[in-house]
Amino acid sequence: MLARLGTLVRTTAFKLSLAYLIVFAAVAFFALGYVAWNARQVLDDQIVSTIEAEINGLSDQYAAGGIRRLVSVVERRSREPGASLYLVTTPAGEHVTGNVETLPPGLLKEPGQTETAYGRGTDGERLDHRAIVRIFTLPGGFRLLVGRDVEERDRLRAVIARAFVWSLLLVVGLGFLGGLFIAKRVLTRVDAMTDITREIMAGDLDGRLALAGTGDELDRLAQNLNAMLDRIGELMRGLREVSDNIAHDLKTPLTRLRNKADEALRQTSDPEALRAALEANIEESDNLIRVFNALLMIARLEAGSAGDTLADFDAGTVALEVADLYEAVAEERGVVLRTAVDRGLTLHGSRELIGQALANLIDNALKYGAGAADPVVTVEGRREGETVVLAVADRGEGIPAADRARVLGRFVRLETARSRPGFGLGLSLVNGVARLHHGTLLLDDNGPGLRATLRLPAARAG
Repeated sequence: MLARLGTLVRTTAFKLSLAYLIVFAAVAFFALGYVAWNARQVLDDQIVSTIEAEINGLSDQYAAGGIRRLVSVVERRSREPGASLYLVTTPAGEHVTGNVETLPPGLLKEPGQTETAYGRGTDGERLDHRAIVRIFTLPGGFRLLVGRDVEERDRLRAVIARAFVWSLLLVVGLGFLGGLFIAKRVLTRVDAMTDITREIMAGDLDGRLALAGTGDELDRLAQNLNAMLDRIGELMRGLREVSDNIAHDLKTPLTRLRNKADEALRQTSDPEALRAALEANIEESDNLIRVFNALLMIARLEAGSAGDTLADFDAGTVALEVADLYEAVAEERGVVLRTAVDRGLTLHGSRELIGQALANLIDNALKYGAGAADPVVTVEGRREGETVVLAVADRGEGIPAADRARVLGRFVRLETARSRPGFGLGLSLVNGVARLHHGTLLLDDNGPGLRATLRLPAARAG
């Protein structure tokens, strides 16, 4: 139990709650202190106002009937119950009338308002009461004291003080319990996340963090972690697929390479045969080097590295230049290559990579669209709002809708493409280029044929 409590106290949630509690307690302390101080001031002002009213009334009595009338009025008022205090003394300080019996020595010699201790007639010599009094010297040397007992004020102040203490204790107690409650709830969710992450680290890559559905920061953290785990799972599946595809698709060229070398060794008597075998081996080696270069390029793109400096460039000009390079290839294959590309399609990124991506799309379109009844390949480029659209369309067999997402993976080749040269890396590389430039690669039906569209964010002006 103590260990669990120690864990709760060390949590960030409890520390934040404790900090808020300290701030709130300090605010409550000053607020209650301010209320108590103002309450005392209000009571003191009321007492002073009452004394002023009493003085004005007695002054009128004195002006009307002199000392005799004043003494008579004070004697009558002194017998009335209440907190009002009166005293009339001779010039020598002898008691004439009033309900105050004992005062501190020398007090009557200092006219004006003051707060003092006093004793009533029934209390003997004890000064066990307090009052706010005002002392006047009347004509003839007589002295008049008018005051009011402050016992009610002190009682109210004691009540406020007790409320102040209990309020602070209540705030601290509830704040501490609230902090423990909040910390326990947060710690429960964090512990659940920790358990899931341990299972994931142990090998369960399908595990995901649970969401409470509150939309708070822990839910947002869990969503981001789940998205990260989805991405890691996707990369792991891609790695397994790449490993399998390398084992299957590269086995054939490596076997051919070995067989040609073995055959050349057996035909050592014919120099021409040896030369042809070496040239064939060099060609196969070049194909393998291109495959591994493509794999390295895709890996770098997925890691977010362009390999060169990013800058603003005109994608329309790049598209036209790449299309010009493939004019001769298109004529050789009997394909009409058309362009409908606007100028001024400014992108921020790698000119070389965009050019490579367009070259891959055009090469695929020429390869699979050459046997169509109407062999036409169209290269398009335009701007749509804040997006630059680059598209390559052919009229070949196209790709079924169910396979369009799958063919973006590495070494993925459909059965209809197995008879044609290639390794299934072209579209994967184009997809990597699109991701690097924060864009997308869309494969759609061209009716008939395939339409591959790169949608990339345009460069911002300035």
